[in-house]
Amino acid sequence: MGTFFAKKEDRERNWVLVDATEKTLGRLASEIAKVLRGKNKIVFTPHVDTGDFVVVINAEKIKVTGKKLTDKVYYRHTNYPGGIKSVTLGKLLNEKPEEVIRNAVRGMLPKNPLGRAIIKKLKIYSGGDHPHSSQKPVEINI
Repeated sequence: MGTFFAKKEDRERNWVLVDATEKTLGRLASEIAKVLRGKNKIVFTPHVDTGDFVVVINAEKIKVTGKKLTDKVYYRHTNYPGGIKSVTLGKLLNEKPEEVIRNAVRGMLPKNPLGRAIIKKLKIYSGGDHPHSSQKPVEINI
């Protein structure tokens, strides 16, 4: 018997609900990345997207340790000369708390077309409401 490789037909996609209230950013992001990638399933295959959809609520209520709110800086570039922009974690958390979690999870996924496909299964909302109740997401405790 050879090694089992999951195929697109074999995968079963579920919906998972995660409440980010009072969770540490990095620990939350690593657990979300595991579920998105499918590493918690027995049929995990590195080159196939076998993960679940993840819905994160209460993104504005995450916490960070130390002085990261003022010292951690996110950089981006506008692709124009001298167009580097920077914003601190505290300011980004006030303006777009969804992007803080999305950036943390994106950094833990593969940097290839598979990783870009996996990040599309992540749905983040700053409040307690989400429009995915018809998918009946199962709440997991992280």
